[in-house]
Amino acid sequence: MELTFSLENIRQAAGELLEFTGKEGVLAFYGPMGVGKTTFIKELCRVLGVKDVVNSPSFALVNEYQSAEGTPVYHFDFYRIKKIEEAVDMGAEEYFYTPNTLCLIEWPKRIEPMLPPDAHNITMEVLPSGERKLKIL
Repeated sequence: MELTFSLENIRQAAGELLEFTGKEGVLAFYGPMGVGKTTFIKELCRVLGVKDVVNSPSFALVNEYQSAEGTPVYHFDFYRIKKIEEAVDMGAEEYFYTPNTLCLIEWPKRIEPMLPPDAHNITMEVLPSGERKLKIL
């Protein structure tokens, strides 16, 4: 699946992604700094009906939210970890394999061996027009 979107239609793109992936499991977002991973995850959370303020868990590594349906939503940012052991020590793998949850991961490259085989790998890139292209691999 491939989506192209701008800020004007980001909510529609987030909804389409969730229709494709479902509202549970692991979504691993790949892309360079500034591509809009956090912005897109914020919009995914809005579509899911999360009422909390959604921001990047850069220092905490994980933020927990709840969807309107009561499903736990975990937002990870592994940009600052130096070794995979840091993610192991904080119990990240337990989150990834917990049923009836959604895990949204920024910078998954740093913890790839921990990801479940059925994780949705999503790449994001900025197009010359300024729009974003999202591909689910």
